[in-house]
Amino acid sequence: MANPNSNPNNQNKNPNNKNFFNNNPLLAFAIFSILIIMIFKSFIGEGEGIGSMLQTNVSQTQHVKYSQIKEEITQGDVKSVKLTSSTIEAIIDKSGQKIRYVAQNVPTYDKDLIPLLDEKKIAYEGVVGNGWFSELISMLLPILIFFAIWIFLANRMSKGMGGGILGAGKADKLINSEKPDTKFDDVQGVEEAKDEVKEIVDFLKYPERYIELGAKIPKGVLLVGPPGTGKTLLAKAVAGEASVPFFSVSGSAFIEMFVGVGASRVRDLFAQAKKEAPSIIFIDEIDAIGKSRASGGQLGGNDEREQTLNQLLAEMDGFGTDTPVIVLAATNRPETLDAALLRAGRFDRQVLVDKPDYEGRLAILKVHSKDVKLAKNVDMEIVAKQTAGLAGADLANIINEAALLAGRFNKKEIEQEDLLEAIERAFVGLEKKNRKISDMEKKIVAYHESGHALMAELTKGATRVTKVSIIPRGLGALGYTLHLPDEEDRFLKQKHELMAEVDVLLSGRAAEEVFIGEISTGAGNDLDRATAILKDMISVYGMSDVAGLMVLKRSQNSFLGGGMVSTDYSEKMAEDIDNHIKQTLNERYAYVKQTLRDYHDAIVQMASILLNVEVIEGTKVREIIDNYEKEHQMPSRLAHEAKSITEAAKPKEDTQA
Repeated sequence: MANPNSNPNNQNKNPNNKNFFNNNPLLAFAIFSILIIMIFKSFIGEGEGIGSMLQTNVSQTQHVKYSQIKEEITQGDVKSVKLTSSTIEAIIDKSGQKIRYVAQNVPTYDKDLIPLLDEKKIAYEGVVGNGWFSELISMLLPILIFFAIWIFLANRMSKGMGGGILGAGKADKLINSEKPDTKFDDVQGVEEAKDEVKEIVDFLKYPERYIELGAKIPKGVLLVGPPGTGKTLLAKAVAGEASVPFFSVSGSAFIEMFVGVGASRVRDLFAQAKKEAPSIIFIDEIDAIGKSRASGGQLGGNDEREQTLNQLLAEMDGFGTDTPVIVLAATNRPETLDAALLRAGRFDRQVLVDKPDYEGRLAILKVHSKDVKLAKNVDMEIVAKQTAGLAGADLANIINEAALLAGRFNKKEIEQEDLLEAIERAFVGLEKKNRKISDMEKKIVAYHESGHALMAELTKGATRVTKVSIIPRGLGALGYTLHLPDEEDRFLKQKHELMAEVDVLLSGRAAEEVFIGEISTGAGNDLDRATAILKDMISVYGMSDVAGLMVLKRSQNSFLGGGMVSTDYSEKMAEDIDNHIKQTLNERYAYVKQTLRDYHDAIVQMASILLNVEVIEGTKVREIIDNYEKEHQMPSRLAHEAKSITEAAKPKEDTQA
């Protein structure tokens, strides 16, 4: 059972508790010292008497010689006198103003002073003076007060650092200690990953069964995968199934400005976990402290991170197979981790938590839709098919967005159209209906998107059209043609499918040239993507005779994109690649323009509808094309698709001839 003191949330929340002074001993000592000094000073300070009462309303204080004070007493100008062991103070009334004269080093042997005061009928008093001890206290008091204020402010500003400057190495306030109630049934779409971690649950429940057999359970399990796939949720499910304490902390929480703080926090974390064993330690975003030391700076700029990593490695080696503490970690950048962290005996098992397939997406959608009201006409299978490539977090967001849309229009239930609109938001962005664009720009966008839609429907290998719109969306899209797959996931693409993508990308610019008579900047992104596809076909996939089977780009295992690294090749090869891409683009562009001319009236009809209603569904696009082909007695689309494949292959063959 978890120790309640290990959880900061279980602390006594009574505002009158005494834990404040226990947690801040220096501040308590400073406050106590100030109180003692003030009480002591009140006893040895200046007492209240006749002279102190007569010394009110003094305009100024002057330090003079004793002889001058005695002369003023003789002349009768002095009103009162205060005598101490080291000073004499006299209050003198001159021109209606009271002035205090103070003389140091009073000659105490002057026996005529008291009789003189009695003779002149001057009030006087004797007070224990401010000796050297009192002066010392007067000097130290401001320093102690300043020190106490500094400690108080430093602790207030440093609460997020694990207990203040003097307790910066403590991990108590950075660790989220809990016993999750998450189960494996709450984690969907990652069935293979769940199977990999189920034996860890069994070990935590019955550790003696494995120890008696001499089996060595993995000390650490690294969960790798793209963002939003449920790595943290899976780790919580392991703890929930095993019913053990779950210590979770972010990798970045170990690193602070103070050298050695990270290593201290790692020691504290493992110490807490061992006390509560069997338990689970979960380090999220472990790449924050586990990056390869080979990539560190030459001048020691990463000393704190490296010390923290070294301490983590030492702690994972420090407990044996009989210590039921499992370390789980998550990252979406496994390629950056240090090799020592991944060796056997540490994170010796890596579990891929990948984006879900169709069945996984359907299961995730059902989990997240349990708490929302769905209409009877909602078909989650359609939603699952049209969300290929999305992670679990994206699917949860789609359900939430659909609920928000339904609530905005005061609906009682979420309908299918709300879910489809949420999918469009996820892929394209929010609608910008208030964005003002000119009629000419609308016309350009209408023909541009009509060209994309036509080629997508006519070209074999291209994804069929779901919707065409000239309503601006996202950051800069003035229109879009939505292609959502209506079949199960695809993990491979054939050569003709890549060329189909190129044709569809070029068709927007081609439509502008054919029907508007002038091109615009709207096709910039299309050309960039078409060029990248052709370059990858040559340098990565070996789909051209320009480089043959040579790989000119090396693929890195990265879940955050940007995983392609160019290798060295000759300038002649680079020139050949550029010439081939340029010639292929020109030939495909000529073919696309001719196809658009062949379907001239169909493009005009689509553009006209878009200018009137702004949106065309995919079924309407196919209806327009079918009617046009029947009216003009054109060959079927299957024959056209076969022709497009032949034309796509022909330019590359001619280029190499």
